[in-house]
Amino acid sequence: MIYTVECSFTDPAAEDEWNAFYSDEKLPALISVRGFLTSQRFKLSEGTRSAPTYLAVHTIANEGVLESMDYRQNGGGNFARWQPMITNWHRNIYGGVDLFPNVTNDQRLLISNESGDLLRAFGFQVQHLWAIGLNRTPMERWVAISGNLPDSAHHLKADGVCIYVPMGRQLQSDST
Repeated sequence: MIYTVECSFTDPAAEDEWNAFYSDEKLPALISVRGFLTSQRFKLSEGTRSAPTYLAVHTIANEGVLESMDYRQNGGGNFARWQPMITNWHRNIYGGVDLFPNVTNDQRLLISNESGDLLRAFGFQVQHLWAIGLNRTPMERWVAISGNLPDSAHHLKADGVCIYVPMGRQLQSDST
C-alpha cells in the first residue's frame, strides 16, 4: 500500500534547511522503520494553487506500520521545530499499487484527483489509487510517470493535473 504525506511550507528563509532536514534526516529514518519499503520526495512543479508544494510517497507493508513503536521512535509524524511552518498537511493510505515505482530525476510524477482519462489520452500508463486510511482526501487519485512531456501537454495543469519533480532518488529498504 501507498502512504503519502503532503504539505506546504510557509517560511521561505528556512525552506532550504527544512528540505535538507526532510531529505537527509527524516526520509532515511523512515526507510529504516520495519515495514517501510520505499520513500521518495517530490516538489510541485505545476499544478493548482491549492495543491501542497511537497509530496512524500512511501510504500508500506501494511497500515499497522504507522502505529508501531519503531515508526514513532524514528520520526513518524514528528516535524519538530518545523511544525509551525507546515500548512496544507495531509496524510493518506492508498490501495491499488503494491510497490510505488522509482521516479528518476529526468521524469515527472503526474497526479490527477479527477480521473485518469486525460493522462491516458496522452498515452501515459496510469495507476489508480483509492484511499483506504487516514485523511482519505482525495478519495481517488490517478498517477502516471512521464519522461519529457509533449508540447501538447502544457494544458494538463489547467485540467487539474499536478506535475511533481523528484527531490532525490527513491530510498529502498533492504526488504524490497
